[in-house]
Amino acid sequence: MTRSLQTLIIFIALVIFYRVDVFAQAQLNAETVNDLKSTKQFAIGVSDERHFKGALNMYDLLMENGVEIVDYEVVVKGKVVAELVKGSKLETFFQKYKSKVRVSICSVAMEKLNVSTKQLIDGLVPVPTWSVRILQLQAKGYNTLTY
Repeated sequence: MTRSLQTLIIFIALVIFYRVDVFAQAQLNAETVNDLKSTKQFAIGVSDERHFKGALNMYDLLMENGVEIVDYEVVVKGKVVAELVKGSKLETFFQKYKSKVRVSICSVAMEKLNVSTKQLIDGLVPVPTWSVRILQLQAKGYNTLTY
């Protein structure tokens, strides 16, 4: 097979199997953005690393699409709490959001996983329980989503 034919086959395969939107920023439609502008407070309850990162990335998505955010909070429970400690890879990931997003940590999970307040990444806030914090935020009018 000639080199040109190999190159052509690879190019065709890339065009067929890769979507352009994989590399592009997500764009929300105007109706969605308009609906989301009805509230400026958002909270997401998470219990694993993937959802924690996803909740922080959601902040970026909303901001990039023009959704005004006054308060944004991620409420964390479960085993991921043990990974939200100083020196962890999640500490580095969180630095970008530290001044923009409040992260509340379930004290019950902290106790079960033997994580002290001193061990938590700076800026994370312990709360009595995950479920009570979510209910409190809903009572305050936050748009809430839980995983």
